[in-house]
Amino acid sequence: MSRRATFFSSLFFSTTLICSSDWSQAEQSRAARLRFTQHWTLLCDQRTLVQSLPAAPCTHTQGELLSRDSPSGSRRAVIRATCRQQFLEVWGSCGLEKSLDLTALNRHGVVYEDAVFASLAWSPCERRLLYVAEKSFKRSSPEMLFQHLHTFTAFIRHPYPEQLTISINRDSPPPGYVEDWGEGFTGMSAPVLFVADLAKGEVSMVKGVPSHVSPAQALWAPDGGVVFVGWWKEPFRLGLKFCSNRRSALFHLDLRGNCEPLTADNVSVSSPRLSPDGRWLIYTQGRVFGPHNQCRSLHQYEWETRRTSVLLDVVKRSQKGEFAGLYESLPLCCWSSDSQRIIFSSDYQNQKVRADCGIFVLDRRTKTVGVLNLDSEFSCWKLLLVHEDLLVVCCSSPQQPPCLRVGLLPPAGGEVAVSWLTLNDLSLTFEFEWKDMEISPAPDEENPEFCELDAHAYLFGVLRYRYPMASSHTLVFYHGGPHSQFCAEWNASVAAFCRLGFAVLMVNFRGSTGFGQDSILSLIGNIGCQDVKDVHRAVLCALQSDTSLDPNRVVVTGGSHGGFLSCHLLGQYPDFYRACAARNPVINAATLLSTSDIVDWRYTSVGLEYSFDRLPTPEALTSMLQRSPITRVAQVFIYTNTLC
Repeated sequence: MSRRATFFSSLFFSTTLICSSDWSQAEQSRAARLRFTQHWTLLCDQRTLVQSLPAAPCTHTQGELLSRDSPSGSRRAVIRATCRQQFLEVWGSCGLEKSLDLTALNRHGVVYEDAVFASLAWSPCERRLLYVAEKSFKRSSPEMLFQHLHTFTAFIRHPYPEQLTISINRDSPPPGYVEDWGEGFTGMSAPVLFVADLAKGEVSMVKGVPSHVSPAQALWAPDGGVVFVGWWKEPFRLGLKFCSNRRSALFHLDLRGNCEPLTADNVSVSSPRLSPDGRWLIYTQGRVFGPHNQCRSLHQYEWETRRTSVLLDVVKRSQKGEFAGLYESLPLCCWSSDSQRIIFSSDYQNQKVRADCGIFVLDRRTKTVGVLNLDSEFSCWKLLLVHEDLLVVCCSSPQQPPCLRVGLLPPAGGEVAVSWLTLNDLSLTFEFEWKDMEISPAPDEENPEFCELDAHAYLFGVLRYRYPMASSHTLVFYHGGPHSQFCAEWNASVAAFCRLGFAVLMVNFRGSTGFGQDSILSLIGNIGCQDVKDVHRAVLCALQSDTSLDPNRVVVTGGSHGGFLSCHLLGQYPDFYRACAARNPVINAATLLSTSDIVDWRYTSVGLEYSFDRLPTPEALTSMLQRSPITRVAQVFIYTNTLC
């Protein structure tokens, strides 16, 4: 069984806090993940948490897609789906207060529930709800289909087709293929802002959004208007779900329908969060194109003066123990109650002596970053929510599944004095040992442009003094991305392999997040070489540090870029690795130009600049092919035939 906290809400009643959290659990017989809610009652004395009462029985949240508490905490909005319908429900203290059948109203398509586009925001008066849904297109009639076919026929019969201009109405696309936002967003093409008027029971589209952007992450502005992120969809869409480098801007739409950008339009922005007093709007910002995930800067927009300033800049490199940069989206609620501090979590190197995914506090006035007091019981801490200075975090370790902890944020300067109260002590631990490793490249493996960067790894294994007859197989595991990170957190697969007697090596090669922007940029143009050498050197270091591991029993596995590395390792070291299990691997980067929704990465990965109007050249295709593991397949066959 695996659990993961995904949402938290709390209501304050003098000395009592009522908390609810949303979890998910794998259910084997149905081959599905079930979502359920768990509730706790916390007793507090002024600014001290005294006790947590036993949790109430869990409740299955059937069909719940999105939910959000109102500003007063007296009502709760829920987007719920059945097999064919979607509903907007409002729940109060006496039960269901309002239910709108969104499917029957037929104003839009499905409501967005993902972390990139989704919004469900209460207006301050609690009479309206703002959300994002797919635009409803009229079905193409036979006459429209004939018109599209006639246009296409005229185009191919024109003597000089390059001189023929065809106007395509994107608001009424032709039948058949409709461009969407890529992997993970199949069928999600045209998000639109909608407002539900609860008193009238009506749903209306928000007008004034620029036609060249797709709105997302919307919230109510202090003046009653709407602030949203607009993702550029022209000249065509690129995959968005796993890419924080897509062109976007922050927009403000007033009550009269006037829309203006609040940021530059040549950057990538995300996570707009308004302070409790309504004076400050913060958001993260990064580059367009380049690495799909990167160290981001944090900016603030002052609503009264309309001035923008930088709170956190991009961290190129960090020393041990220093803040290593911002790599994650901000929690939906991340402000302190006095609107002076921002609390967030981010990848943070990997050191066993400290949490490698830490929780940080940024003082808006001094622009300094501090670290919350985190005890050593857990090695990974992730912030879920801040509500009136109540911090809710998810903690885990490789041997311990996730649990919820709560704590009250002290006054500024006293963050190290946070005391934590555990809500759901699962009392479940797995017996295996682990250590973190720092891997220094050999002199001939150094990147001349980004010298003195290290790779890192975690080595997990069974307790040899308790299980002396355990197998000495080593499973080498690496993340996809490639710009992401393995944290020292709970991983059910790792625990399962360790229980089976395997040693598991998880590698953060140079290019992983959490080590500064230089580490990320060092991998550009060096895939299939630098990352492969880092992984192989990590394996050699692991074998040297633990002589119980058998060098003749090393296997590799990974997905996406991890599958790319698996195939490369098998091809570059065919006499070393005994087996390979690759999940959706990148085998030939050149052929993916015509099938991938992240075509820009095919250029960036080999060190080339990308533009929408760029056509592949023989030189570019050759470079992509040369860095692909398909070119190593002969070595694998030669070695296999030698063994036979």
